[in-house]
Amino acid sequence: RLHNQHDETIGLLILLVNDSGAPGDLEKLRPDRIAFLQAVSGAAAVSIESQRLQARQKQLLDAFIQLLASAIDAKSPYTGGHCQRVPELTLMLAQAAAASQDPAFSAYQPSEDEWEALHIAAWLHDCGKVTTPEYVVDKATKLETINDRIHEIRTRFEVLKRDVWINYWQTLANGADEAALARARDSELLMLDDDFAFVARCNLGGEAMAEADLLRLEQVAQRRWLRTLDDRLGVSWEENRRQAKTSAPTLPVSETLLADKPEHLIERDKNELIPEDNPWGFKLDVPAYKYNRGELYNLKIARGTLTREERYIINHHMVQTIMMLSHLPFPGHLDSIAEIAGGHHEKMDGTGYPKRLKREEMSLPARMMAIADIFEALTAADRPYKKAKSLSEALGIMATMCREAHIDTPLFGLFINEGVYMQYATRFLDPAQIDSVDTASLLHKAGLSG
Repeated sequence: RLHNQHDETIGLLILLVNDSGAPGDLEKLRPDRIAFLQAVSGAAAVSIESQRLQARQKQLLDAFIQLLASAIDAKSPYTGGHCQRVPELTLMLAQAAAASQDPAFSAYQPSEDEWEALHIAAWLHDCGKVTTPEYVVDKATKLETINDRIHEIRTRFEVLKRDVWINYWQTLANGADEAALARARDSELLMLDDDFAFVARCNLGGEAMAEADLLRLEQVAQRRWLRTLDDRLGVSWEENRRQAKTSAPTLPVSETLLADKPEHLIERDKNELIPEDNPWGFKLDVPAYKYNRGELYNLKIARGTLTREERYIINHHMVQTIMMLSHLPFPGHLDSIAEIAGGHHEKMDGTGYPKRLKREEMSLPARMMAIADIFEALTAADRPYKKAKSLSEALGIMATMCREAHIDTPLFGLFINEGVYMQYATRFLDPAQIDSVDTASLLHKAGLSG
């Protein structure tokens, strides 16, 4: 009986003896030979158990990797499925490269270990997002944090509208002309309604802010309202600590309608700073503050809904991904995982994140990850801040990115010529997104044809 360390039977070693009764046959069953067979059975049991344990460990690792990726997707309903779709697309592109006869990919013939490393890296490419706050990832409007602060600003506009009515009745009581007062009242109320509608529109971040819009925001912000209650009551000790940097005003106090206050600036903890001579080679442009929640500052975001500070926090997931994967004790044949997973925000011209690597400093699988990540993000239909792109729109954007040396041009050519984009689209995109694609025009736009 072959048994493991828990005395569980995992197999049998069967010895067949032709027992004719002759002394020679009995000689085969000498005690020393039986002892030898028992030793062999023990070694066989250890070998079988080791192989099964190794297989179970690989299964456990793979299940844990997919569990982590699913948890990251589940953390935000707006990125659901990203960590699961990107590995699928990366594998499609890698298989196309391995099968390609193009000289650019002839040397790419991954071993079984290299396929395993690519698989794990693709599934863990965004593992650093476990550290990113949901309200930053999901920020759908400019004033949104845990809640959308447009509601606070709406309340201030309501206060100003009440003040218009109060002023109207007070002035009327003092004998002023009713008709003239009514016209002035209605004009002021209409202006407040229009100004709030403008602020609310700016909050959406759907369109780029024109210079005229920025000037109008400044003008609206200068309106004043009267606060009679202490804004230091009932807030967290941490916010009180920030407020304590300035002296409390005497109430009542006149305040601007849109405020950028000192307490809106949240400093970065020194423990979060990464030195310039860090061992990972990060080259980071770190904002002075961790958050800037100034109302006017946020409303004046030129494009989208994220401040510079919030973009840094979003991008910082790449730093966390590389650090986390670098600390894991992967066996030698998997030591490329951190490099592959950590390069999908780098650009071929060296202006990417977080190491500012150039094309020649990146492995082919890392460059594949970048294309897979971008294409999935452009075509994803579950983001709060943008509408999913059609197939032709997404590929057109990526062709421009090739021209600008942001993504790998030969790989993009492979992506188009081998129909990898369509292979992915038929599995994962809404049929309404799959439109006609002019591949010749795309290749020309990407600089791949004359």
